Amino acid sequence: MYLTKEKKAEIFAKHGGKAENTGSAEGQIALFTYRINHLTQHLRANHKDYATERALVKLVGKRKSLLDYLKKKDIERYRAIIAELGLRK
Repeated sequence: MYLTKEKKAEIFAKHGGKAENTGSAEGQIALFTYRINHLTQHLRANHKDYATERALVKLVGKRKSLLDYLKKKDIERYRAIIAELGLRK
């Protein structure tokens, strides 16, 4: 499996404050970004995998919703996560 417990805990520890803080918007955005990057690589090799393509589109939508929420709530946290992950809006 590409996403182990340790990798997931590492992502949340780096972006969410603590490894146990799985509900933070920054941690979830970071996790979605990691999964999006993985699925993008998979689709480059398997371009006819439409189920994965649909899952990728759904993940991008979820990440966009969280980014919009964070932008509304706290613009500084939004700017920090955008810069940290290298996302552009």
